[in-house]
Amino acid sequence: MSREGITSLIYGVTIEVAVRDLLGANTDVIVNPVNSGLSHGGGLAAEILAAAGPELEAECETYIREHGPLKVGYACATTAGHMTHKGVIHLVGPRLGDGDEENKIARGVIRALKICDERGWRSIAFPAISAGLFSVPVESSARGLRAGIRYYLKNTDDSGLERIRICCTQEHYEAFAKVF
Repeated sequence: MSREGITSLIYGVTIEVAVRDLLGANTDVIVNPVNSGLSHGGGLAAEILAAAGPELEAECETYIREHGPLKVGYACATTAGHMTHKGVIHLVGPRLGDGDEENKIARGVIRALKICDERGWRSIAFPAISAGLFSVPVESSARGLRAGIRYYLKNTDDSGLERIRICCTQEHYEAFAKVF
């Protein structure tokens, strides 16, 4: 799944929005939209687990044992198991009806980008956070992603990020292209 998309520059970082398979994104790290228990029962999280293998699940289980469940809008990183990425950032997005969904997505995006900088990762790929199994409207997901990216890049002078990819499904592309 690939479709030429749009590319823009925000505070010196290349932002790409395209119809693209997240698992095949040529980036240092991908973002895994998960629940607070970091379980991978369905949707994109299950696809990521299948590609990464049991090591990813074991790392997530260890994280939960040691730190407890992640709150909505929080993120943590693991290795990428069998995938070629340097890591996976697990981001807990809101469910429709939680309230303030866009801001919660933005806060999670900010935390994910901070993890990238802390680890020296230069490129990251995001899916449409919470727009799948969590039923948040695609437009809200897109606005939350854009707000988080803009806030982080505007307020982080020493970011080493070079490229941020937004990997959309065909169904989600138009909403993301409009927002970005």
